[in-house]
Amino acid sequence: MDKISFWCFFTAGILPIICAGISKSKKNYDNENPRKWLAIQTGFRERANSAQQNSWESFIWFSASLTLALIFSFDNIDFVNLMSMLYIFLRVLYVFFYIVGFSNLRTVSWLCAHGCVFGILFSVLN
Repeated sequence: MDKISFWCFFTAGILPIICAGISKSKKNYDNENPRKWLAIQTGFRERANSAQQNSWESFIWFSASLTLALIFSFDNIDFVNLMSMLYIFLRVLYVFFYIVGFSNLRTVSWLCAHGCVFGILFSVLN
């Protein structure tokens, strides 16, 4: 596996965990019933939890696309690496925009990140 692809894969997998940490960053966090506690949160904690859920959903598409590209399209590794790094950059922006409440910028970064995923996926056809 290419090192750039590996680190992008790792970063994409750790991003939802970081979001979870942000959403649970309060002294009165209820570890005995975390889902019930999270359900009543508002503001940036609620948005960080939503960013976490979306990050897991996006990770599935990214990891499957990256795996297929590394198996079937290693000739396009430079393109795959570029799209992977851009994907990570856009997903970090997405999480930031989600947490601070910039919904329009969040949507743009989400769309562009998924464009990168589809670019990686369809690179297999070349």
